[in-house]
Amino acid sequence: MGTVDDYLAGLPDDDRDVVGHVYEVAQARVPDAEQGTSYGMAALVLDGKPLLAVVRSKAHVGIYPFSPAAVEAVVGQVDAVEGSGRAKGTIRFDPAHPLPDDVVTALVDARVAQIRG
Repeated sequence: MGTVDDYLAGLPDDDRDVVGHVYEVAQARVPDAEQGTSYGMAALVLDGKPLLAVVRSKAHVGIYPFSPAAVEAVVGQVDAVEGSGRAKGTIRFDPAHPLPDDVVTALVDARVAQIRG
């Protein structure tokens, strides 16, 4: 898998809009994050460390902040979103019920705090 732009270009329009929006919110919050890859996924990278990857699967969209602690930082907000779920290092949501921008921003802020500590 290539960069975020490469990944988005390969998605159907509806999926591209949903996945792309998460990346746009993250990039707006951390404009110096760069496109790259991590663990085989297109990702935003900050200071050489993976910040966030967003992947469309058959059943959901997965957000990978590469940190269980970052996921834990937004548990309450994620649990309040219809159709969302989480695992140790992943947040999942139904594309019909995207995560609100403030939840994505809080997740990004939590990960940035870890990277830049």
